[in-house]
Amino acid sequence: MEETTFHPRTDFYALHQGVAAIREQIGKVIIGQHEMVELLITGLLTQGHVLIEGVPGVAKTLTAKLLARSIDADFSRLQFTPDIMPADVLGTSVFNPETRNFEYKRGPVFSNLVLIDEINRAPAKTQAALFEVMEERQITNDGITHPLPAPFMVVATQNPIEQEGTYRLPEAQLDRFLFKIEVKYPSLNEEITMLQAMHQFNGLTDLTKMVDKVVTASQIIEFQALVRRVHIEDKLLHYIAALIQETRVNASLYLGASPRASIAVMNCAKATAAINNRDFVTPDDIVNMLPHVLRHRIMLTPEREMEGITTDEVIAQIIKAVEVPR
Repeated sequence: MEETTFHPRTDFYALHQGVAAIREQIGKVIIGQHEMVELLITGLLTQGHVLIEGVPGVAKTLTAKLLARSIDADFSRLQFTPDIMPADVLGTSVFNPETRNFEYKRGPVFSNLVLIDEINRAPAKTQAALFEVMEERQITNDGITHPLPAPFMVVATQNPIEQEGTYRLPEAQLDRFLFKIEVKYPSLNEEITMLQAMHQFNGLTDLTKMVDKVVTASQIIEFQALVRRVHIEDKLLHYIAALIQETRVNASLYLGASPRASIAVMNCAKATAAINNRDFVTPDDIVNMLPHVLRHRIMLTPEREMEGITTDEVIAQIIKAVEVPR
């Protein structure tokens, strides 16, 4: 008789309450944009980095600042410009005349949550400097490795590449982002509510002051550990692999998703389950996360681009083509 593996149930009540508290704080200021908020929280719980794309003025930067404000952890913000250099981000060795030695002066990236504004305005040299930071969570300077603090998360914003003075990010860097969130304009009702709220704020310029710190950095680390304990059945792992494999053979795609995407889908599905107070992953968790994980990792063929097909449409076709496990 085949043995049944017993998986003890995990209590996600504290995580569920913590996420609800963060949502509530951000909701004091941000009207709508629920998907962006949910994906930012998911990224935080999975130790992932998030790229937010949208036209200027849709609260990309403000939402990231509010997330940081709701957590009792270190926060730093970087404004990327065409003349920013790696040392401005990572830090540099400075000569100390008293000790007659070079000492490493840490850059602003040494923080728990790092907001990079307009990441696609920086030169390639600075973009490349972020590779080790985002993947290995460390910086190597003069042969010495400096680990970054935990938890660590990069939230980057970018304007659409059609905007003047912007550049497409390298594929290797895009792959290091867990999500690419596309932020749309608010609906008419949401914009009316926003105007009413801004009128009631009575000239308050720093809206982050309305937000309280509701979770600590150590709690976030505990929540991340809880997410890793969420159970996922073997057949769902096969399902994730089949979805990712389909991106590599799809006729509409020039570039398919990497194995890093498979891991990202699994981790995000686990986080979604935990946020919803479940200790197991469902196929819906995987399907709901797939577009956000894949849209920046796959590339359309030139023919499909000319036809006006979008990556999200191809992802929807892939979801339909792969059989859902029962």
